[in-house]
Parts: sequence; C-alpha cells; structure tokens
Amino acid sequence: MTATIIDGKSIAAEIRSGIASQVQRAVAAGKPRPGLATVLVGDNPASHTYVRAKRKACAEVGIDSFAHELPASAAQAEVEQLVSSLNSDARVHGILVQLPLPAGLDEEAVLKAVGIEKDVDGFHPLNIGRLAQKGRHPLFVPCTPAGCMVLLERAGARLDGARAVVLGRSNIVGMPVALLLVRENATVTICHSRTKDLPAVCREADVLIAAIGRAEMVRGDWIKPGAHVIDVGINRVDDPGRQQGYRLVGDVAFSEAVEVAGAITPVPGGVGPMTIALLLQNTLHAAQRAWG
Repeated sequence: MTATIIDGKSIAAEIRSGIASQVQRAVAAGKPRPGLATVLVGDNPASHTYVRAKRKACAEVGIDSFAHELPASAAQAEVEQLVSSLNSDARVHGILVQLPLPAGLDEEAVLKAVGIEKDVDGFHPLNIGRLAQKGRHPLFVPCTPAGCMVLLERAGARLDGARAVVLGRSNIVGMPVALLLVRENATVTICHSRTKDLPAVCREADVLIAAIGRAEMVRGDWIKPGAHVIDVGINRVDDPGRQQGYRLVGDVAFSEAVEVAGAITPVPGGVGPMTIALLLQNTLHAAQRAWG
C-alpha cells in the first residue's frame, strides 16, 4: 500500500488564486485594498525569512503589506504602542506579530494588544477562548491549524467519530488543531513528552497530526494502516550530498510512513504553503468585515 500524497502546495496555490480574484473584484468595485501589517522584533533569521515570505505572498494576491521592525532591545511598552497604532490605522486590516518574541517581552500581553478584529493570526486570547468553547466562534482561527484542517478535508478524511492523535501541545499548532478536531466530532488525544507508550497511542489514530519538532520521530510502524497523516514538522538534518549541506524533513519518517498511511503530507510542500494561504484568507476576511 502506498499513501496518497496530500499536495499542500497545489491546494494553497488554488486558495491564493481565489483570494487574488476576490481582491481584484473588490478593488475594482471601489473597496480599499486589504492591508496586512507585520511586526518583527529582533534579529531572528528564521523570523525574517518568514516575514519576507508573507510580504511576498501579499504582493502576489494584491494585498498591501506594511513592515514594522523593532530591535531586540525594544521595551514592552514600545512594542505594545506600535500594535496600538496599527489598531487605529484604517489601511491595516490584519496585524501579524511574528513569534517568538525576544526573551524578556511578555508575549501574551503583546498578542492581547492586537485588536480582535485584526487578529488574523488567531492568537488573541479571546479568539483562542472562543475556539475552546462549545457554541462559540472565533473571528479568526490560527493559520497552521486551519491549514491542517483544509488538507484533511481535501484528502477526504472522515472526522466525525474518528480517533485523532495530536503530537505536540504548543499554543501555535498542537492545542488549536486539537480544538478544531473536537469541533468536527473527532475523539482527540493530545500527546507530549510524558505520554506513556507513545507508539501504541499513535497506532490507534485514524488521523495523526505530528507537530512535535523532532526530525523523523514518528516511524512507519507507529501508524495505523490507512490513517491520514499530517506532518507539521520542518527540521534540518545534515546532508553533505546537498549543496546547502542539509535537507528538510518532517516529524514523520516519510519513506516508512508512505507505505502504511492512507494519505500523508510531504515535507516540504505539505502544511507549510497552507499557513501563508490561510493568513492571506484571514486578511481578506478581516477586510471584508471592515467594508461592511
């Protein structure tokens, strides 16, 4: 058995094309162009790379982007004041605070400072709180977890009554995606470093979400035959045979898992492209809400 490859790159391109068409029609009808502001604090190379990619994606679909950078030495009040000014900027429909913030800054306070109507990353405590409550609906859902759910839907996964296992309990991926799976009536187990007999727990999963940040930790014999596997991890491993000296792998040993799973995302080209596509979609939705 060889798994179906869930092509996140293709699905993301389709979503981005639809966003570009909607933006073009809205602007032609006299609506202001959607705008996304990015807040980058410090000099984390990965964060700079991610922000550049997001700004490039905005340009490709016709969304204005406004870059704001502060040094790692920026005070808490300075970061929150910047966010506050963006809340009142009519050109800005979405605000993205690039995480992680430098040590010493209160991440929750900064995220809380983002107006809930502009919280396109979905990390405001009110949006997360609504996500966690039955009968409540967040204005925005975190982009990577939302992308995971779109990939499962496109792959034909049946979530109602399914057994789902989430590896990882981060605020950015693990916890929100577990809440989204519960909303689809899956029975969810959240695993972490203290979970006993982790392979046995994973083997029970009809849907397995790997977001634990350890290269190829999930082996092929951890996977239930026919399961849907979403690999959120992206890790560098040394590879002298590559020009750059490394290659990217997920949290799942793909070559083993692909022989067991029913459907699986590759790394790269799976979840990664979906994160930016859903960010663009959230920004468009924020603009549409502002247009009335």
